[in-house]
Amino acid sequence: MKFKLLAIAATSAAASLAASSAYAQSSVTLYGVADAGVEYLNKAAASNGGVQPGTKGQSLFALQSGNQSGSRWGLRGIEDLGGGLKGIFTLESGFNVDDGKMGQSGRLFGRAAYVGLQNQWGRLTLGRHTTPGFDFGLAFDPMSISSRYSITSQDPWFASRADNSAKYMGTFGGLTVSALYSLNNNNQEVPGNFTNGREYSFSAIYAAGPFSVGAVYDQTNRSQATALSTNKLTRHAAIAGTYAFGQAKVFAGYRYAHAYNGDVLVGTPSHANGSSNLAWAGLGYQVTPALSLAGAAYYQNLRNANAGNPWQFVALADYSLSKRTDLYASMSYALNNGKSTLGVNGFNDQLGSATSSNSEGVQPGANQFGAVVGVRHKF
Repeated sequence: MKFKLLAIAATSAAASLAASSAYAQSSVTLYGVADAGVEYLNKAAASNGGVQPGTKGQSLFALQSGNQSGSRWGLRGIEDLGGGLKGIFTLESGFNVDDGKMGQSGRLFGRAAYVGLQNQWGRLTLGRHTTPGFDFGLAFDPMSISSRYSITSQDPWFASRADNSAKYMGTFGGLTVSALYSLNNNNQEVPGNFTNGREYSFSAIYAAGPFSVGAVYDQTNRSQATALSTNKLTRHAAIAGTYAFGQAKVFAGYRYAHAYNGDVLVGTPSHANGSSNLAWAGLGYQVTPALSLAGAAYYQNLRNANAGNPWQFVALADYSLSKRTDLYASMSYALNNGKSTLGVNGFNDQLGSATSSNSEGVQPGANQFGAVVGVRHKF
């Protein structure tokens, strides 16, 4: 009897040790960013519901959340499965510091929600992801696709995400490749139309020493609620590069976009099947270990749309108080011509009509200046 009790105790101890060992090979990390600042805009739509015809708008002061980095909190987990294979997951929720509301249209985990596996050959995950276009923008936009005053004002595609998607990423020496396929990016699956809402994209980025170059392609189908309809779609392709020397880093890039089957591009709300050329250049400079400066110029030719060719200029200063907390000041100027409606935070049709409830848009052809100062904390 004593022998049996000793055996049971030994077995239980061994099981406990094994369980402890297994848990020791797993980890879950809580992380996040809180970012808020005060923004000034001139020539913005009036807060009472729009500007009167013939006027150029009014000045606006506002407390804004997520100016340099979208405010967020998240959970990231990893488990060692042995043989170099690991199970991974990420759940990331956006929120607004100014009013405490959830971001991404009220989604609980609107910034990211995926689970998958990874090994030395890369990682494959399923869920809601940033697209390869988003990852490309982070690498090659001088403003790192900041929420305010970056390449995303000219084209929000650079900050896009995809629902119902599978994503692969792998790094082989200096080459990083990425591919994404979304079964439906708007949760409106239609029997008989498997291309409804479909998106696929791929990218390649090569870095060697001070030099990097990358390319990305994306095709997005818009939802059509019938089995026999022809899907609206938009195609994007971009190429860009960077070169670092001393404390400086230069950026340059080009993006082409084309809409088909009645789809429209941002900035051309009344013109279907249009195309666009977007070019940019910029410079980053590390003045001291704590102080960094950056500047960028973006130019877009909205072809065949009679919508003008807007410019945007951005300058940023960032000062680190610690590894986790920094202060920033950013300013931007949007230069319009013709019927262009680019504001420093995006086109009117991207934000909402400048003559309705939007408080940031501009009148067609009007220019706009914006500036924001704020604080960001990472945890």
